[in-house]
Amino acid sequence: MELKQKGEEANVGGFKQLMVAMRWTTAADFDLAAAYEDKSGKQGLVYFGELGDLNAHPFMQLSGDEGVGDKGGENEEVLRITKLDDMKYVWLMCWDYGKIKEGSAARFNDSDVTLSVMDDKGTAHEVNLDTGDMGNLALIATIDNSTPIGAKLVNTSKAGTLKGLNKLQDLLDVIQE
Repeated sequence: MELKQKGEEANVGGFKQLMVAMRWTTAADFDLAAAYEDKSGKQGLVYFGELGDLNAHPFMQLSGDEGVGDKGGENEEVLRITKLDDMKYVWLMCWDYGKIKEGSAARFNDSDVTLSVMDDKGTAHEVNLDTGDMGNLALIATIDNSTPIGAKLVNTSKAGTLKGLNKLQDLLDVIQE
């Protein structure tokens, strides 16, 4: 199922594990990251500087860092989530690390970033980044697991600007506004 436009959503409540793959060929140092809030209110971030852990909280792990030095080609970063039940929200985002360090805008409009979310039953959901907003951080999709009905995947597609990765709260302020 494709979620091409901002606001489109899919019910993904019947799974325990997810594999999220971000792919791009654009010559840019994009990074896949996941901010989260668990059901106890704890917040955190899984990214290239803190790859996470599949066997302990937050039960998410990132494969590594691709496209370093604005390398084009078949770039892919993969995030695995093994215990979604404990999460209230997971925000899946892409940023251009070099542009975040400078506080300048990234090239999301000129990129081909795609996000594929596959559940443990093999169902894949493709989420296209659908924003013309300027920024160096793009919130591509949100996994909303805040209701008893089950999790849903939402194409959030919005951009914001950070200067440095100093505080988690700065990042959360950008994606939650």
